[in-house]
Amino acid sequence: MGKFFIKKTNTGFTFRLKAGNGETIAVSEVYESKKACDNGIRSVMKNAPVANVEDQTVKDYETVKHPKFVIYKDKRNKFRFNLRATNGEIIAASEAYTTKANCKNGINSVKKNSVDAQIIEED
Repeated sequence: MGKFFIKKTNTGFTFRLKAGNGETIAVSEVYESKKACDNGIRSVMKNAPVANVEDQTVKDYETVKHPKFVIYKDKRNKFRFNLRATNGEIIAASEAYTTKANCKNGINSVKKNSVDAQIIEED
């Protein structure tokens, strides 16, 4: 079972979603308030399990409806994904992956681990 960890930063609040093995599988933007961060977590829990995947690394990729995971390549040619809510806002982002297969595994892990994840506030 996954866990969301909320952390206060100098500029607001962030969350990290960790898989059952303790690996971080998604991170958030910086939110201005803890309530906004909580809302971001709830949005991931709601949207991730039903989100389709849009693979922007292939030519003539098919655009899919929100919510969706978007797979793309970063400036270093590594694979990454963003989870976008129904309004198109990015609500979670991944680390860099060396292969598309690992990136897709990360998406599946977010889908699985976000559903009933425990929410923990870090000191």
